[in-house]
Amino acid sequence: MVFKYDFLIIGAGVAGMSYALKVARAHKGKVCMICKTSLDEANTSFAQGGVASVTNLAVDNFDKHIEDTMIAGDFISDRRAVEQVVRNAPEQIAELVKWGVNFDRKEDGEFDLHREGGHSEFRILHHADDTGAEIQRGLMAAVRACPDIDVKENHFAVEIITQHHLGARVTRRTPYINCYGAYVLNPETQKVDTYLSKVTLMCTGGCGAVYQTTTNPVIATGDGEAMVYRAKGTVKDMEFVQFHPTALYHPGETHPAFLITEAMRGYGGILRLPNGESFMEKYDERLSLAPRDIVARAIDKEMKIHGIDHVCLDVTHKDPAETKKHFPNIYLKCKSIGIDITTDYIPVRPAAHYMCGGIKVDLNGQSSIERLYAIGECSCTGLHGGNRLASNSLIEAVVYADAAAKHSLEHVDEYDFNEKVPEWNDEGTMTNEEKVLITQSVKEVGEIMSNYVGIVRSDLRLKRAWDRLDLLYEETEELFKRVKASRDICELRNMINVGYLITRQAIERKECRGLHYTTDYPLHAYDKK
Repeated sequence: MVFKYDFLIIGAGVAGMSYALKVARAHKGKVCMICKTSLDEANTSFAQGGVASVTNLAVDNFDKHIEDTMIAGDFISDRRAVEQVVRNAPEQIAELVKWGVNFDRKEDGEFDLHREGGHSEFRILHHADDTGAEIQRGLMAAVRACPDIDVKENHFAVEIITQHHLGARVTRRTPYINCYGAYVLNPETQKVDTYLSKVTLMCTGGCGAVYQTTTNPVIATGDGEAMVYRAKGTVKDMEFVQFHPTALYHPGETHPAFLITEAMRGYGGILRLPNGESFMEKYDERLSLAPRDIVARAIDKEMKIHGIDHVCLDVTHKDPAETKKHFPNIYLKCKSIGIDITTDYIPVRPAAHYMCGGIKVDLNGQSSIERLYAIGECSCTGLHGGNRLASNSLIEAVVYADAAAKHSLEHVDEYDFNEKVPEWNDEGTMTNEEKVLITQSVKEVGEIMSNYVGIVRSDLRLKRAWDRLDLLYEETEELFKRVKASRDICELRNMINVGYLITRQAIERKECRGLHYTTDYPLHAYDKK
């Protein structure tokens, strides 16, 4: 079947829903949102800490937030992108509130602000310790109440459509590659339908599922980055994978691992070895509130030195009632596995958390492919540089959703549907009965990435990952050509593509910088101490 929409949105987190609401409000065409599971299962829902924005002007200002972001990003960040996000953040916070999102406030009505690692001031708006879920809830209600937005749940985007599908030869040097929509798998019919669009937005979230342990949901398989890469679009800075320092260590829970928010360290939590000894003073003067790359590497090093599988986060010195009030979900989760965080240490270890790189876009969210925008975690705006500052991701998503909406609304009338696009051809393929091949390959990708392309890397490890991924790529592409498209094999293809991009771009960066830490090049200052 063929569907036509003026705006086709692939993804359904805070970025996609914000954009959908903005373009639908303009009444300039039909809007469709492709969601690979249900609307409420997105990376946004798993964000605990909050949203960074300058709101307390008595002590905070834009310049401080900009400088904090540049420092955390190891000065790789694009200052234009940083300024755009920081300066537009308060306006977008106001819009979220208007859409029904609730942030915690003090008795006087002012926002109750947290402070997190790398921030020089208290500027994190939050909703207890489930801010992402609250934002997702508020936006979902607004989207479902909007009659101009069609939501296609449990649909899976297989490929974006370009001139390649019209028979043209498209390479990375081809000028003016155009996106005409996407091929989308319908779960009910198991057929791949054609979705033609004037404007397409990629907002598929992260790719943490390529690692064995991640705070991301299982759906975070890097679909957007992989689809755009295969379409010869520009994908950048994929070597900068952020590992959250403090995921709850609970063997068996790896996809997702339960996140212990950075706000808990801002609240006064202290990182310790299981014997009670603190260790961050050896690595950074900011102690447990150092940026995430420093804290994650410090934990990784301590685990290797002592031969342990986790360290601990200690909030037992804080007022128990306050701890339960600020972190109710963490308290209940830990209690469910026999840990009372008011009296017991919380076992934690790093887990893959956030992709700082992605589909390269400009200040309007435009990718290198015409008519294709990308926002949210799958994009590379330049904001994060070598390392994302805590709680900058959700605000980046809504600021760039606004920028992309304004720009695409200005230009959507310039485009037409491409009626020459052929329907998906699966003639001669068969139903895949060898599911074990896919399951085993997914496990192999996780092992390869975690063992060789993790927190600490080396040229030898990266070369081994490259060789192993190359073999998996050849096997999977051969299988993909033989069988009908299904979500599991498409996700595997995407995971292999993303693993390859992370590995290749890590090999190309001949230095230690930001989140990319390699033993073969000059060490960071903290590690020389």
